[in-house]
Amino acid sequence: MDSLTKEFAVHVLKEDANRIKRLIRNQKNSLCISQCKAFEEVVDTQMYGFSQQVSFAIRVGIIEKDEGQLILSELELELNQLYNDVYQENYEKNESGKEE
Repeated sequence: MDSLTKEFAVHVLKEDANRIKRLIRNQKNSLCISQCKAFEEVVDTQMYGFSQQVSFAIRVGIIEKDEGQLILSELELELNQLYNDVYQENYEKNESGKEE
């Protein structure tokens, strides 16, 4: 077995972050994001698990604390933007429906 490298660890963490982003993007056209508590719980659970992975990587010295926090904050920013986009789209749909 090859030794674990920092580059590989960061690659795996970023793949997991991308998986969470895809989970949300796949639901983006659905009303589920804005109306489904179960979906929010799934995302919260995924984010908690991911934050634990990052914390572990920091604790065992695979990545630096600043790098781990950056990975988490980038994911949180992207997820917030996705949520904002969905809510904006839903708002615009509701507003255009009122005009008809």
